[in-house]
Formats: sequence, C-alpha cells, structure tokens
Amino acid sequence: MENRGFFIAIEGIDGSGKTTHSRRLVKWLIKHGLNSLYTREPTDGAIGRMLKKMARQKNIDYRVEALLFAADRLEHLNKVILPYVKEKYVVVSDRYVYSSLAYQTVAIGDPEWVVEINKFAHKPDLTILLDVEPKIGLSRIKKCKTRFEEEDFLEKVRQEYLRLAKKDGLKIIDASKNVEEVFYEIISIVQEYLKDKLVNV
Repeated sequence: MENRGFFIAIEGIDGSGKTTHSRRLVKWLIKHGLNSLYTREPTDGAIGRMLKKMARQKNIDYRVEALLFAADRLEHLNKVILPYVKEKYVVVSDRYVYSSLAYQTVAIGDPEWVVEINKFAHKPDLTILLDVEPKIGLSRIKKCKTRFEEEDFLEKVRQEYLRLAKKDGLKIIDASKNVEEVFYEIISIVQEYLKDKLVNV
C-alpha cells in the first residue's frame, strides 16, 4: 500500500447487510487514520439508474442487462475506483464483479460468457462475502422487492457465490449473526490486511 490505496468489495445476496457494513467500515477506517470512500454498484450514473429501473421490469433480455452491468462497472472502475486507489484511498464497494458472476450466471446460465464480458474488472485486494440464507435476507428487506429478490432465485445465487468463494479464496462471513458480531469479523479480516496502516486500533 506504499504507492497506492486498497480496494475492498463487499458481496452477498440481497438482505445480507452489504450496505450497512460497507458504510460502517468506511467510517471505521476513517476513524483509524485512513482515507476511505464508500461506493456501490449499480452506480448512480446514467447506466446504473437505468439498471435500477430495469430491476422492477419483467421480460428483460438478461444478456442485455448483463452487458449494461458490465458497462456500468467499467465506468465505475475508471471514474471512481482506480482514481481513488491511486490517491491512496481505501475504496469500499458495496457489490462489484462477483455480483455479476453470481446473479447473471444464474439468470443466463452461461458462466463463461459472463466472465468474458467482465474480463476488464480489476480484482479487488480483498473480497468479503456476507453469506446468509435467502429467507433471512428477504425478511430484512423493507423496500419494494425486485425480480432479483425471490427466494428460489436467491438460493441459486447464494450457492454460486459460495462456489466462487471456494474457487477464488473470498473471505466468507456468516451474516445471519447479529450486526455487531458480523462487523467485528469484518474488521478482524480488514486489520489483517491493513494492520501496518491503521492507527489507534
């Protein structure tokens, strides 16, 4: 981290606590002496806003949607993630490429194609998977649900996440635990990577 920052991605199915813990982690990092930025996918850019609208629609061409997710990610990477990492920030992204590798693979059924269109995506320095059963995750969602938030679909996505985590060495946390326990596990993992940079820990 001498000449660059650090890139953390927080992944998991809907209702796993990604947003809560990503935002909290950024505050914790700042408190302990590091410049840190919260960001998310889909982004709030033009493509990201389009994707959020599409999530509530039926009869979507999943390949078109997957390409839009990839385009949004490329813009996110080039305009936000890489510039801030270059400025020595710890960037924490609420979803990143593994969301596509899990969700779009289940929706389309063609993992090789999903990997191919996301080849540009830089690998995070650390990816944490918040693992939770869909029933628990869905019970936490108060907003209007999208077509991605159906229990059978999410169970398939969860299994794909776990397969990817095993293959690629993602850090898995049991997100069914209470919020404080989960956050403690997150910061324990982060400290292993950033222990030489943190202060007042």
